[in-house]
Amino acid sequence: MKANVGNTDKLIRIVLAIVFGTLFFTNTVTGILGMALLIFGIILIATSLISFCPIYPLLGINTCSAKNKKI
Repeated sequence: MKANVGNTDKLIRIVLAIVFGTLFFTNTVTGILGMALLIFGIILIATSLISFCPIYPLLGINTCSAKNKKI
């Protein structure tokens, strides 16, 4: 599995995950939408930790610089 998530992309994903988690845990967004945001935030954190997004290859996107790619 080659890395396809760059550092800027990771930072954006982590910030969004924190925002989604905050919205959920402060009861600003509740119900199904709140749960969906929480699950999406967890997915964003996971993909930033492993530096791979399974949707990117399907769309032909790669935000990882050449020096950070894993072989």
